[in-house]
Amino acid sequence: MSERVVSKFLFDFPMKGKAEGLVAEIDAQLEVIHKSGPPAEIRMAIESLSLKDDDESRDKLLGMIRANMVGLTMVTKAAPEYKEAEKLVTMTEFSVPTTHDGDFAVPVEVYTPQQLSGKKGNPAYIFAHGGGCVSGTANGSKPMMDSIAVACSVVVFNVDYRLAPETTAPNNVKDFCAVVEYVSEHAESLGIDPARICVAGESGGGYVCLGACVLLAQQNKSHLVKLAVFVNAMVDDYAFSDPAAMTNEERSNYSVMRQVWRMVAGDQDTQSSDPLLYPGKASDEILAKFPPSIIIEGEMDMFITSTTRLSHRLRRVGRLLEFIVFPGANHATCLWPSFRVSDMFVGTFKTALEEYLIK
Repeated sequence: MSERVVSKFLFDFPMKGKAEGLVAEIDAQLEVIHKSGPPAEIRMAIESLSLKDDDESRDKLLGMIRANMVGLTMVTKAAPEYKEAEKLVTMTEFSVPTTHDGDFAVPVEVYTPQQLSGKKGNPAYIFAHGGGCVSGTANGSKPMMDSIAVACSVVVFNVDYRLAPETTAPNNVKDFCAVVEYVSEHAESLGIDPARICVAGESGGGYVCLGACVLLAQQNKSHLVKLAVFVNAMVDDYAFSDPAAMTNEERSNYSVMRQVWRMVAGDQDTQSSDPLLYPGKASDEILAKFPPSIIIEGEMDMFITSTTRLSHRLRRVGRLLEFIVFPGANHATCLWPSFRVSDMFVGTFKTALEEYLIK
């Protein structure tokens, strides 16, 4: 069993059960956007299709989810908040050859902030983008990652892992894990300090990152990673439980999440207990081998129950550094550009990475 990590207890945002300040302003903006026009139509179509259980409806649902993600990416890339960070970052690319699911080279975008250009021994932030593991691209999350790279002085490796249902679990996880191992093995040529590697993921990418940590633990390779950060992560099959016991946000999204998990799974029945599909089902023995971990959530997020439960389990086995919950924030709030560049979000990341990765 790994030595217990020591938390510095850096964050203690007071929970108020409602949105206030910037979070409330963003929620009001989103409510207006979602009330009419194409966003409202897409939202209604997604809700309707998620309640049907046939292949044709699932294919249509997938198309809608991907269209919605394209729209969010367009909004993100047009946001003026990210323009300054983009000017301060140099992007390069490489790929990592794999054979775990056919011959496939995993594309990786690398964002190096100007302040680290030409330097060696830099801290690395290996990221899995959001989108439910069924939508999105690495480049779609570039604006946010540019901001993280500049604000936190890290080199970002943004992994374009394969999406479900075309590629199912655990092969998405293995794509990401292959990149983690590659960066560690080639740290010197990449200008990276192999002792300062962070893995991170958000939403569906949070699942991919969690699954990678399970796989590394199973293979006794967790030492490759100094820090793991899971943001608004998909964790387990809680969506298949009784909606009556769920929070409002969980209840509003459970039918969509059931379909998403069916797409991610290769065979849901045979994989129902597999922690490479549902990382929240990893044994205490496996969790005890995790890298030192931070879980970041929104108070009103649709994954709050699962991530809270996982945080307690990781704390119990001595692997949790921080469980950070942004007051009043939901999944949509946490995706919105003006929240991502706020002092609450970027400031939290900067402090966390400085204290637990860079030092």
